[in-house]
Amino acid sequence: MNIKIGPAGTTMAFNLNKENKMINYPKYIASFSLNAFEYQCGNGVRISEQSAKIFGQECKNNKITVSIHAPYYISLSSVESQKRDNSIKYILQTSKVASAMGAKRIVIHSGSCAKMSRLDALNFAVDTLNRSLKVLKDNNLEDIIICPEVMGKTNQLGCVEEVVKLSKLGDNVIPCIDFGHLNARLFGKLKSKEDYNKLFSFIENELGNYKMKNIHIHFSKIEYSVPGGEKRHLTFEDTIYGPEFEPLAEILIQKSCTPIIICESAGTQIEDALTMMYFFLRECTNR
Repeated sequence: MNIKIGPAGTTMAFNLNKENKMINYPKYIASFSLNAFEYQCGNGVRISEQSAKIFGQECKNNKITVSIHAPYYISLSSVESQKRDNSIKYILQTSKVASAMGAKRIVIHSGSCAKMSRLDALNFAVDTLNRSLKVLKDNNLEDIIICPEVMGKTNQLGCVEEVVKLSKLGDNVIPCIDFGHLNARLFGKLKSKEDYNKLFSFIENELGNYKMKNIHIHFSKIEYSVPGGEKRHLTFEDTIYGPEFEPLAEILIQKSCTPIIICESAGTQIEDALTMMYFFLRECTNR
């Protein structure tokens, strides 16, 4: 099974032990037989390239595939040119740290629509991402894969169609499908295996078989409201909001996908990632 599964950030259980240090986290993840991790730079890139290199070596030693979540305040679609220019700098900064860490993927937010039309916001985002890709190439970082993320609030730029549009801009742009966010945008309508199948067929038709099979995935259950969408992340104990993981897993196996799956549950990222891993192992054994 070539699927990679692991947590986003550190879990509640890990944080409760004050003796635990971040440098020990890859070994901690590996002790649960998980094999992926998403390093969080949401509030800014606060790790040096040298420290990133050391942390990345620990990930390598423990056979952990690492990715990085870029700063939340990146806005490809801002009406302010300075904010868009700064977003390019943050993408470059994140990519440099990713390269040092051995991370091949960085996840980015596209921004919001503010008071403009979705089309105008998307056009700004396309231009900003195109310029970001050029900057990465100029800095010999074109091997870093940028993953624009499906967002959970309805006023944010980042529905599936918009993320797919951005993912057409280069070979090193692959969508990050956050299924909790998507379900929140759809107000709980992501339910059946057929719902997931339609989504993957759309991605394959628009982006090709390779990008479909190798998408970046975020998964958690998320509370939402109508019409706003996402409110807060939950754990797998939720039985109200969803989405459910099993139909997604069945489609991934059926289509022979090899994604990286990052669990973003609220504090129980490792425990819930294990639930996903066990499901895959059981399904693969029964086939």
